[in-house]
Amino acid sequence: MYFVYILQSKKNQSLYIGYTEDVSNRLKEHNKGKSKATKPFRPYKLIFYEAFLNRKDAKAREIYLKSGWGFRNIKKILINYLS
Repeated sequence: MYFVYILQSKKNQSLYIGYTEDVSNRLKEHNKGKSKATKPFRPYKLIFYEAFLNRKDAKAREIYLKSGWGFRNIKKILINYLS
């Protein structure tokens, strides 16, 4: 299984979207500073994830969520979910 995940920086509340086979391990890697993109904004908390049966579908969803329409859509979902 593959997962698309969304992390939120505890430092500045920014969001990061990625995909992985192991969400727990990937969160640990982000918080240890192993990703150049997220290192300056550590620590992170996991706020959302979705499961997919294959890498292709997870990657497509990640790309969509990082697009303008996808990012706006996920922000609306998260606002309703976190409220």
